[in-house]
Amino acid sequence: MAMYSLSEISNKWQPLAPFLSVPHTEVEYDNLSAFLDQLIDDIGNDESHPLAALMDTVGTLIEAYDEEHFPFSEGNPLDVLKYLIKKHHLSQSDLPELGSQGVVKNTMFDERRAESEFMSILRTHFNNNSIRTP
Repeated sequence: MAMYSLSEISNKWQPLAPFLSVPHTEVEYDNLSAFLDQLIDDIGNDESHPLAALMDTVGTLIEAYDEEHFPFSEGNPLDVLKYLIKKHHLSQSDLPELGSQGVVKNTMFDERRAESEFMSILRTHFNNNSIRTP
């Protein structure tokens, strides 16, 4: 491996930092996620691709953000909904795409429906594809 001085590394780091740093804002997260999507499209499952390790690293950086900002990204749909409503200071009326209060209540108790329809609606509403159930 070639040895670089700190000034050389600093010069090379600046343009790469947005692609190799843990995101701290939603904009950084969205940009890094878009970059990961490009890597996945280009690399796929080819572990011998020269950028395969980069794809793995970017995925790890995104995962770090997810774990910090979406602690209930996996779990019971009701817990996910309660967490998101509290975090975003919403009421059920702020989520009309879920249906009436009765529909939401019934959906929460029908696990199969909750896992498919309900979680899909939450992913769309919160623009967060990492929301999922185990």
